[in-house]
Amino acid sequence: MRGACSLVVDARRFDVDGATGSARGMIMKRSNDTVFIGGDIYRQAAYGDNHPLTIPRVGPVMDVCRHMGWLDDDAYVESPQANWEDLTRFHVPAYVDAVIEVDQVGKANAQLRENFGLGTLENPVFTGLYERAATNCGGSIHAAERVLDGGCAYNPAGGTHHGQPAKASGFCYFNDPVLSIYRLLDAGMARVLYLDLDAHHGDGVENAFADDPRVATVSIHEQDRWPHSGKFSDPSRNIWNLPVPRGFSDAELGFLMEAVVMPVHASFVPDAVVITCGADGLAGDPLSAMNLSNVALWSAVACARDATSRTVVLGGGGYNPWTVTRCWAGLWAVLAGYDVNEPVVGVVAALLDGFESDLVDEEDVVPAWRTTIADIPAETTVRPEVERLALQWAA
Repeated sequence: MRGACSLVVDARRFDVDGATGSARGMIMKRSNDTVFIGGDIYRQAAYGDNHPLTIPRVGPVMDVCRHMGWLDDDAYVESPQANWEDLTRFHVPAYVDAVIEVDQVGKANAQLRENFGLGTLENPVFTGLYERAATNCGGSIHAAERVLDGGCAYNPAGGTHHGQPAKASGFCYFNDPVLSIYRLLDAGMARVLYLDLDAHHGDGVENAFADDPRVATVSIHEQDRWPHSGKFSDPSRNIWNLPVPRGFSDAELGFLMEAVVMPVHASFVPDAVVITCGADGLAGDPLSAMNLSNVALWSAVACARDATSRTVVLGGGGYNPWTVTRCWAGLWAVLAGYDVNEPVVGVVAALLDGFESDLVDEEDVVPAWRTTIADIPAETTVRPEVERLALQWAA
């Protein structure tokens, strides 16, 4: 696998033109075994006011993909809603009942806030809370089902990786990556690799499978960032954590994919891979200090996908509407074999130009966010502290 994931840096897969921002080499034949799981529910307002996830995310991603000609009816699947039995495969029944209760009542009392983390500033109660959270999970469970015979399924609404068995955490009410992995295991998969590329450590998934030898978890996340976990690896329990420094770059992601992630993949030999591709590690995201391009994330996901016969790809964090939409729409194009270099005009240009965000100041909006899908990767190097992460793993 050496060299297979340095694609962002040497442009062997994604030849990004620094003058035009185009990503040559990403024109591939349409893949018929790749599906996009979405839903009109994601066009509805959620999380109330003054919350980082008030911004539109999955709805615009679907719109961009449709209007770019990347998403046809044959590839699109409306997300089902997970039922109570699905959710209690991981979550405590009393907690699931509490989420249903606060959704019906419209608020959480002091006891529910204390016991279950519901109705807080972090995890507010809003109209349609249960349906939306259960649909996130239903999409990821269905994604697992779609790939049992091979292929790739993409649920950008997924990636709620902080959810705990009996508590909401980190904007996550349920944990859809855990439920997706369980569906793969329950269907007979002997080994599942979970790769988390979100800026925040995937603590809920790691905790769920820390003592299950069938699952390996690999998380690349910003060090000293909430939830302040994921500081150490434990290879004896198939746990690999790579806490990276501020300013984490494309070259460094490519390096860690090549030096750590793919060797773990090769030694673990998973039957399936589940990937959380949060967009909060991108340059310009207000809730992290990482500095990735979307091309770097696409390359990392494609590398893991290409090494695996069954792949579930999920969304995750991401709090800048421009960078999230461009990243996740472009990720679908890469997974499904479309050209991300097509010009952004008409409806798509108007959509990108019309975004607003309380967390991103107007002077910080990069003009290319309104006119292109692919970022122009910066020329970067691998810092010694990132190299040491790989050496620690090897040791």
